[in-house]
Amino acid sequence: MAVTPNAEQPELNSGEEGTRTESVRDVFSRLYADGRAYAAAEADRQKLRLSLVGIGVRNAAVLGLVALMLAFASIVSLLVGLIIALSRHIEPLWATLIVTGGGLVVTIALLLLAKGCITRMKKAITP
Repeated sequence: MAVTPNAEQPELNSGEEGTRTESVRDVFSRLYADGRAYAAAEADRQKLRLSLVGIGVRNAAVLGLVALMLAFASIVSLLVGLIIALSRHIEPLWATLIVTGGGLVVTIALLLLAKGCITRMKKAITP
């Protein structure tokens, strides 16, 4: 709620037309009221912005989680398909062990790369 200056009944100063005199107290009280109104409006604006950001982050998190689950399901189906394809050439147990071992080797390689990135980052930020 904005506060407007008091323009209802201007006081005239020694007969001069159109000149208002206000006490310093009135000016400061109006300034204080305007400042409070501005601060309240700005606080409401920031609350609205925060709620919009919160909704956006929530929606992005939900969509990201669904995408992650679909990616995981796709990887599982790929591995099952690899086992079925290999079981035509070798026994199913060996096909399962080969696919599982290959997946573990790729996992270990990715973890070592991640560790290297973290080590480089720590060296870069250490004074």
